[in-house]
Amino acid sequence: MDEYRTVNLANWNERVDGHMAPDGYRVDELINDPDWVTAVVRHDAAKLGDVSGLTLLHSQCHIGTDTLSWAKLGATVTGLDFAPKAIAASRSIAAQMDVNATFVETELYSAPDHIDSTFDLVYTSVGAICWMPDITKWAEIMAGFVKPGGRFWIRDSHPALMALDDGRDDDQLVVAYPYFHQPTPINFPATESYQGSATIENTDSYSWAHSIADVITALMDAGLTLERFEEYQHLDWQFLSSMTQTEEGTWVLPEEVRDNVPMQFSILASKPA
Repeated sequence: MDEYRTVNLANWNERVDGHMAPDGYRVDELINDPDWVTAVVRHDAAKLGDVSGLTLLHSQCHIGTDTLSWAKLGATVTGLDFAPKAIAASRSIAAQMDVNATFVETELYSAPDHIDSTFDLVYTSVGAICWMPDITKWAEIMAGFVKPGGRFWIRDSHPALMALDDGRDDDQLVVAYPYFHQPTPINFPATESYQGSATIENTDSYSWAHSIADVITALMDAGLTLERFEEYQHLDWQFLSSMTQTEEGTWVLPEEVRDNVPMQFSILASKPA
């Protein structure tokens, strides 16, 4: 593991306790309410349809709340993540839910050495690909896990959004970071995670920009067929101080600048049978 991934692993391991806490990922509701699923999965399920009886691989699953939400909807789920504390938390939640789910501790780039199955649906949820230094290799691995006739889905933060200065306290949209990929990552130190109030001592984390063209082209070059591409005006968390929360729980820019930049994108692709 190189220096950047070592730093990121320490950072993500430390986020787990805060995300498991009552003000974190709403783990208690996931465990105790049979009908409750995460907002991320609720949104994506409307796009992907019925998953009953499907095998599903969730890459970079963190503590598994999205993964286990798919299990509630009928999928047979496998999650992978590189952080041992996150995988331990995932297995603990699954045991408390009495759900038969598989969680694998592995670097994504090493995942084919640890998972030898292919899946009906390979799923990547919000906040994932910025941690991947090589988007081409990422796409090859994702495509390799899709069985013939199966589908791949990703919904993630839009790279145009991630290029903006997120430290401003006004509603000005100012580009501060690269939109296109750079080999050297950007360090975004923070003492708190994006959810939950727990503090973080391993404050550094490194991430990489990937343009929309890079992501789509990498998936197509890996053998997947593009079925649908969408862009959205909402986000799952507050990225800019000017954003406000909707009744649905998502976050949006002020109306006067809402059309100026996309917040998220999604890609649905398939592998020919």
